[in-house]
Amino acid sequence: MIKNVQHLFIVIIMDTLFNLYYFCEKIAKKMLHLFRIVSYLEGISYLLLLFIGVPFKYFGSNDVLVKALGMPHGLLFISYIIIALFIRPSLNWNKTSLFIVLIASVVPFGTLYVDKKYLKNQTLVKA
Repeated sequence: MIKNVQHLFIVIIMDTLFNLYYFCEKIAKKMLHLFRIVSYLEGISYLLLLFIGVPFKYFGSNDVLVKALGMPHGLLFISYIIIALFIRPSLNWNKTSLFIVLIASVVPFGTLYVDKKYLKNQTLVKA
């Protein structure tokens, strides 16, 4: 009787671990896709803010674009950083790669470089 209960308990644990692994793998794929989208949007919002909003503010005395683009860019920037930290293990980035990915978020056109070099045709690491 005890052996049957132990066996059942082991089967339940193994099944739960397998389902958790499968779920995490599906989430990692979705996180990579989400990171690519956020990366593009963050890069575009930064370029719009830097090359359109700031000149309008300082040369045209009109800060409407900075106010309109500032909040979405801030949210995308924070999302970019958080998602990059979450997907690092799945993509097997070392500290240097992670540093480059994070620094690219403050360099104009940096997120486009990250997409081409680190994200395009990327395969996830099996844990």
